[in-house]
Amino acid sequence: MSTGFSSAGRGGASILLDAGEASILRSLVEQVLGLVEPGETGDDPLQKALGIGSAEVPSDPVLARLFPSAYADDDKASAEFRRYTEATLREGKRADAETLLETAEQGKVELTAEQAQSWLRALNDVRLALGVRLEVTEEIHEELADMAENDPRYPAYVTYDWLTYLQDTLVRALW
Repeated sequence: MSTGFSSAGRGGASILLDAGEASILRSLVEQVLGLVEPGETGDDPLQKALGIGSAEVPSDPVLARLFPSAYADDDKASAEFRRYTEATLREGKRADAETLLETAEQGKVELTAEQAQSWLRALNDVRLALGVRLEVTEEIHEELADMAENDPRYPAYVTYDWLTYLQDTLVRALW
């Protein structure tokens, strides 16, 4: 198992990944990439050109978590904000995911400062998506400690915990 990220100078970071770790990361990021495909902009050519999209809150709980409402107490303002920003947010999440996919390989992975920031955001998106699907709570560490290894949820919870570890070590390497 990886020992996490270490600082690589000039704001970058490095990590040594084994084949299994690189494969798991790539698979999870590809799944999130599939979720954040470009949103609907409608038939209006001007809306398409400006990236103006739907004002609807996503029905998928993972997408609702990845693209939360901007104003908790104002549905109208949230809808307008979503309409004008979600397409750009989706593009950013896709770009971060693609950066991780391009750089996550077996062996030593050296990230520039910009790539490391993309990894942070992509890891966060994967953790959020997996956390929603697993219904992760603040008690995840206690649940995991008490969970039997033959519990069918165990691999997913361990993966979530590993992603948290990777994100934490990357933050520390960049700090």
